[in-house]
Amino acid sequence: MTAIILGWNPGRWNRWAYDAVIEQIAETGQVLDRCSVGRRRKITPGTEAWLLLQGQNQHGRGLIGHGIVTSESYEAPHYSDPSATLRYVSVTFDALLPLGSQIPLEVLAETVSGVRWSSLRESGRSIPPGAEVEIRRLWQDLGPGPGTDPTTLTPGTYPQGSVARVEVNRYERSPEAKRLCLAFHGTSCAACGFSFEAGYGEVARDFVQVHHIVPASQLGPGYQLDPIADLVPLCANCHNVAHLRVSTPRSVPELRALITSAGHMSGQVLDQETLEAQAGARRILEQQ
Repeated sequence: MTAIILGWNPGRWNRWAYDAVIEQIAETGQVLDRCSVGRRRKITPGTEAWLLLQGQNQHGRGLIGHGIVTSESYEAPHYSDPSATLRYVSVTFDALLPLGSQIPLEVLAETVSGVRWSSLRESGRSIPPGAEVEIRRLWQDLGPGPGTDPTTLTPGTYPQGSVARVEVNRYERSPEAKRLCLAFHGTSCAACGFSFEAGYGEVARDFVQVHHIVPASQLGPGYQLDPIADLVPLCANCHNVAHLRVSTPRSVPELRALITSAGHMSGQVLDQETLEAQAGARRILEQQ
C-alpha cells in the first residue's frame, strides 16, 4: 500500500482549530496528528495520505489535504468516548486547503479513475496505483501553491539566480526524496542527534524533517536532486536555525559547532539511544 484516503467529517470530529492548523503548516511546513483508519491494520510508515472532507457541512465534500503516514496502525481511545477504541495512524500533514477551497467530488470523479468518490465513506482505504498519479496531477493543478518559506527573499530584493531556492524547498517536501534520504541516513537529527521516536515513543517513529545542504547559489537550471547526497535529516529546531537570519543555509557542521559553543553537547548525561543517534549523525558528517 503506497497511498490511502483518510476521511474527515467535521460534524463528528472537529478537534482541530482548522485556521490555526493551516497557519502552522504555513510557518513550519507540517503538523502532526492522528487519524482513524477504520479496521485497517496493514498501513506502514511512508504511506501517502490524502484527506477527504466528508459529511454534511456548509462547504461540501472534497479533497482538502495531503500528508505522510508516520506510524504503523495502532489502537487508541476515541477522542470523545474514552471507553471505546479505534485504529489510528499518525500523519504528518504538509498541505491543507482552506475550508471551501477543497477539490469537489465532481472534479475528482471526472479526473481520477478507480475510486468511487460519491460512495466513499470509510477512512484508510487504499488508492489504486493509477489513481495515485491522477490525484497528484490534480493536486498540483488545483491544490495549494508552494508553501511559504521564511527564507525566501521578497520579490525585487533577490539577486539574479537565487530563485532556485523555491526548487530546493520543493525537494525538501517531496515524499519520495524524503523516503530515500531517511532510508540511507536514518531518522535521527544529523546535527544534534535527537530522535523523535526515542523522545516521544512509537507515535513519532520515522518522523523527522529533511534539509537540503546545497546552497541555492550553486544550483543551475539543469539541477537534479540526489536524495542521499543532497538531503540530511534535521529536527525542527536545527532545521529552523539552519535558515535563521542567513541567505545561505548553515551546514550541519556549523550547526553542531553552534550547539557545542552553547554548551549543549558537552557534559550531558546521555542514554544509550541518544549516544547511538549521535554516532549515526557523526557517520553522516564523515560522508560529506
